[in-house]
Amino acid sequence: MVGQGVIVAVDQGTSATKAIALDGAGRVVASVTRALGQSHPRPGWVEQDATAILDGVRAAVADVLARVDAPVLGLGLSSQRESALLWDTRSGEPLGPVLGWQDRRTSAAAARLAAHDAEVRERSGLPIDPMFSALKLGWLLDEVDPDRSRSARGEIAAGTVDSWLVHALTGEHRIEIGNASRTQLLNLATGTWDERLLDLFGVPANVLPRVVASTGASLPIAEFGGLRIHAVLGDSHAALYAHGVREPGAVKVTYGTGSSVMGLLTGERRGIAGGAAAGAGSAADPADAVRADSEGPIPAGLVGTIAWQLGDAPHQLAFEGNILATGATIAWLSRLLGRAVPELAALARTAGADHGVHLVPAFAGLGAPWWDPGARAVLSGFDLGTDAAVLARAGAESIAHQVEDVLAAADAAGPVTDVLADGGPSADDWLMQLQADLSGRRVHRGSRESLSACGAGLLAGDALGLSLPADSDSHPAMTTFTPALPAGRAGERREAWRRAVHLTRAAPSGIDTDPITT
Repeated sequence: MVGQGVIVAVDQGTSATKAIALDGAGRVVASVTRALGQSHPRPGWVEQDATAILDGVRAAVADVLARVDAPVLGLGLSSQRESALLWDTRSGEPLGPVLGWQDRRTSAAAARLAAHDAEVRERSGLPIDPMFSALKLGWLLDEVDPDRSRSARGEIAAGTVDSWLVHALTGEHRIEIGNASRTQLLNLATGTWDERLLDLFGVPANVLPRVVASTGASLPIAEFGGLRIHAVLGDSHAALYAHGVREPGAVKVTYGTGSSVMGLLTGERRGIAGGAAAGAGSAADPADAVRADSEGPIPAGLVGTIAWQLGDAPHQLAFEGNILATGATIAWLSRLLGRAVPELAALARTAGADHGVHLVPAFAGLGAPWWDPGARAVLSGFDLGTDAAVLARAGAESIAHQVEDVLAAADAAGPVTDVLADGGPSADDWLMQLQADLSGRRVHRGSRESLSACGAGLLAGDALGLSLPADSDSHPAMTTFTPALPAGRAGERREAWRRAVHLTRAAPSGIDTDPITT
């Protein structure tokens, strides 16, 4: 492929849309980033404009196409995942906002369904939580089609961001299987929409897109000269693919607004076309969603998801831990203290390690491994001598501690000794060393940027038979951070963090529910 053409890939994320062009050596030869905003009309509500998302993708791709001289062979797409929206099937216009993955307006609905949590986990791999798309889609449908009559007449389409973009660009109503697995409406064993889950969440089957594999050419996109999309992945899945992970063992951490810890599981699921539905009823342990047809259970406190499906091959299972606020914590501190993020990062380095302050950023509850929507943010251990530097360091430490909470849970699937890091905050050497020190694990950071876009581009290239090199192949000189903090000292700091987390979660009875130790 070298000298013959390029793959253009898009990563449509929470705060920006990136488009890149990859040459035959897997190198980024052109790159464009377009910022994307959010709105917060009420506390806990997070919305985006679907048209702005689409316009940003169109503009970014057009800009990249204008910057490359070589022929463009195809497109790849990665996207934010659980965010959800509705649109009119006749006009193609959105029927309201995109509800962002951080949106918590459905917390009360989640609480009402709590008795069904074990069954939902067993079928979907996911706990009942406002993060996932099912509750968002139910809320949106209640707003525009409370009796579901418009849905019955075929006037409403529902989907995630990848399905919205594919529909708007090609006219196809489809969703990639990994993104579909994040809706909480997909049966993890069969890879098909689950009738029981659709009924439970009030989402009619006929509004949903057709579930398809991660690879497979779309219809041509006229505005891009007839180019086709050859691969679609969720952003975290795309990062995992770009790291070169193809077998269980390696675990990646994507640092962003929130963070995702993901690794492949042993065993596969049957593909989209076949397979019996998972049995109804409760799993023996609701915190450990046991999966039929898989050789290993999903670690307690983590969730099951589908990493990808390559053509007609069975889909690949993965475990994941989703952390709701990591980079968002630093952004909040930046606004609170009136200091730019780079200034806060520099300040954090000046504070001593024994400051005794902990910031647990449960701004919208806690995600993995706690899955506690009722948790509340806590700042503990501060006094009149606490300054901006200490707060900045406490914010940075909250990122490393939360990631290690998930890695500790992931050890149940096999000891995690090495971590593959990506995402904007991973560029900070001090933060990566802090992660290695508090975790007692080696942290490896590749030199490739825009990893989610690269993953989508690499998969599109693979789908076209081009075999582009993954991150570990094309950028072998990774930066490695080795733990330098004595294990005993790290253990003391981890225990102090766990006590702070307890403060966010302590029920009136004083009983703490710890998915790692109970």
